[in-house]
Parts: sequence; structure tokens; C-alpha cells
Amino acid sequence: MEKGLENTELHENKMGTEPVLLLLIKMALPAMLSMLVQSLYNVVDSIFVSRLGEEALRAVTMAFPIQQLMIALFVGTSIGINSLIARSLGMRKQERADSAAKHSVILGFLNGLFFAILGLVIARTYYGRFTDNASVLENGVTYLRIVTIASFGLSLEINLEKTIQATGNMITPMVTQMLGAVTNIILDPILIFGLFGLPAYGVKGAALATVIGQLVAMFYAFYALFIKPNALNLKGKFVFDFSIVADIFRVGFPSIVMTSIASFMVMFMNSILKPFSEVAITVLGNYFRLQSFIFMPIFGLTQGAMPIMGYNYGAGEKERLMSALKYGVIIAATIMLVGTSIFWFFPKELLSIFKATPEMYEIGIPAFKTIALCFVFAGVSIMISVTFQAIGMGFNSLALSVIRQLMLIIPLFYYFSTISLDLVWYAFPLAEIVCMILSIALFRWIYKKRIANMVPIGNEKLNI
Repeated sequence: MEKGLENTELHENKMGTEPVLLLLIKMALPAMLSMLVQSLYNVVDSIFVSRLGEEALRAVTMAFPIQQLMIALFVGTSIGINSLIARSLGMRKQERADSAAKHSVILGFLNGLFFAILGLVIARTYYGRFTDNASVLENGVTYLRIVTIASFGLSLEINLEKTIQATGNMITPMVTQMLGAVTNIILDPILIFGLFGLPAYGVKGAALATVIGQLVAMFYAFYALFIKPNALNLKGKFVFDFSIVADIFRVGFPSIVMTSIASFMVMFMNSILKPFSEVAITVLGNYFRLQSFIFMPIFGLTQGAMPIMGYNYGAGEKERLMSALKYGVIIAATIMLVGTSIFWFFPKELLSIFKATPEMYEIGIPAFKTIALCFVFAGVSIMISVTFQAIGMGFNSLALSVIRQLMLIIPLFYYFSTISLDLVWYAFPLAEIVCMILSIALFRWIYKKRIANMVPIGNEKLNI
């Protein structure tokens, strides 16, 4: 038996036969832990920058929507790669899975190049839209240009991680993310404040620490995928295949659009908040950083669930697919309930992490308590949305995201802003409640149409 085929069969036995709850925990827990570390270094980054002053923190915070656009393209592409590889393995199409993995490298470079050009062109215009403060403008432009020009490291890291995850290996991606995060955390104080004889780069140092961490993670991911043994064979000749790219973006494009809409939504919110106070923009940015501690574990859960769902959908195993969704919803709702409690009972303590001013407390405490009401509803919607992506129906996720953000949150945010600043935050929970109801209704329809009558393709072993 050839080594690649042996690894594939072991992978299939694990994905197709191991008890679903145990498998989900084993696959999701490493991703959840690594995402928590990822959240930690995002917050630590802001904590160190806040020591430079509120203006420096605002400069970094205002880069968030553009960084979200980067994440939109990078993660969306990687979701398509992950889904295609998992489905191909489930259908015993090894060559297509191998080809998709090779395409992940090319697409990673191209995505990074796109944002390198974009960052050079728009950085100053973008910051000029949201601030009149010269210090915020100059620090922000410097920060944004560095993180976009070197974004190929993040793009490739994410693609390679999702490729490895699609084979059922969740430990290596966890190590990859943790290497990047720990590198960033170590370098932040050194480069920001100028320790060990190095110059104090300030906000520029925070950007350099970020991209160096991403490059470290990228190099390790290359080693893990191309040198260490795994369920994919990447040593053959590479042939660019537009059908592979089309399949990747058929699933990934809706995710790209969904997250991009979220980025533009934040820009829109910032433009609404600016007349109230630029401090309100900082509060919103701090919220998004802190809520990542709650949402990132959910996204880690989806990373563990998606390959299980995709594989068993490809194999026609309805019960295992549905079990993965059921357990995923229960775990997600539980995590979100804990998160709601933290934001509701300790908003002042959360804001104090960033050396909050009295004005930040005044705006941030009611904001945190109100927005946190949306968490549980969002957790349910996220798990249903990832199910659509796993079975190759990502446009359903896109439709829900468009409804949630363009038709619900933005109009509600704008309407409430005409009344008072405290009311604008209610746009979040109201939108999530409606979105959850729509998600459940859409899934029931898809279940009857695509899942209810699935037939297993059989458990016979591969012909060697």
C-alpha cells in the first residue's frame, strides 16, 4: 500500500467512523485554543499601543475595517479550499484534493499582492475620511501600509492552515497560529518601546511585530504541509486548473463578500459615530477586539466542524452531518452565553484594559452591555452558516449576511443614531435575533431539498 493512500484511508476512517462529538471536540479544541491565542495577541497589541496614548490607540483601531477586508479575502479563499479538499477526500477524489492544496499557494501570493497595492494607494485617503487629527493620520497611514504590504505572509499562512485542517489535522494549524501569536506578543514591547537597545518605533513597531509574527507562522505552515507527512501528495507536477479555482471561490466567494460587508459596515458605523465623538470610534474598535475572545473560539469550532460536515456530506452520511451541526450549536450557544455574562457584568473592567478615559467609560459601558445581548443568537446563526459552506452552498450564507448587515444592522444603526448614541448599540441584538430566525427557516428548507434523502456511498475500502 502506498504511503499517501494509507494516510488517506486512515483519514477517512477517522472522519467517517469516529463518534461525532468526540471527533468534533478533538478537531475543534486545538483550533479554538489557537484562536484564543490569536485574540490574545490582538488585544495585547492594543494594550501596548494604548500606553502610547489614546490617539495612538485610535490610529491602530481605525485600521480595523481594512484589516477585516484582508481577512475577508484571505479567510474566504481558504474556506473554499478547505471545503473542496474535505469534500474531495470524502468522495475519494485524491487528485483533486491534491490539486486544490497546490492552488492554495498561488492564490495566497495573489491575494497578498492585491492588498500590498491597495494599501499603498488608499492608506492616506482612508484615514483622512475618519479623522482630522494629524497624529492619528500619520501613525495610521504608517501602520496600515506596513500590514498591507507584508500581508502575503498572513494570506499564505491562512491558506495553508485551512489546507491542513481539511485533512483532519487540527494540531499543526494550532501550532502554526500560536507561533505567530507568541512571536507578535514577544516583539510588541521590544519594537514599540525600544527594548534591548533597539529604537522605539511606537505604532510602527506594533505593525512590524504583527507582520513578523505572520511570516514566522507562514514558514512553519510551509514546512508542515510540504515536508512533514500528511494525507495530501504535493510532490507532483502543478497544472493551473480554472475549474479548481472556480470551485474554491464558489464556496469561498460568499464568505469573502460576507466579511467584506462587515468591514464596510464598520466604516459606515465609524462615519456615524464621528459626529458624536471620535472616542466612540475607539470604543467600537475596542469592543471588536474584546469580542474576538468570544467569537474566535466559535470560529475555531467551525474550523473543526467544517471538514467533518464536508466529508460526511460528500460521503452521504446524513446522520453524522446532522450530529456535527447539533453538537456545534449546543457548544456555540454555551460559549456565547458565558461571553454575554462577561460583557454584561464586567464592562468597566474590560475597558480599563485599554487605559480608558472617563469619556470612554461613559460611552463604552452601556455599549458593551447592549451589544453583548446578541451573542447567543449570533452563535446559532454562525453554525448554520458554516453548514451551508461545508456542503458547498455558500451563497445561502451570503444571503443571510446581506440581510443581517445591509438590511438590518446598518438601517437600524442609522435610525437609532438620529435619536441618541446609547440607542445605536441595540442594532446588534435586534439584527441577530431576526437573522437567527431566518437561518433556521432556510436550513429547514435546504434539509428537505438536499440532505434528507442522502444515501451513503458505501464504506468499502479503496482499491489498492
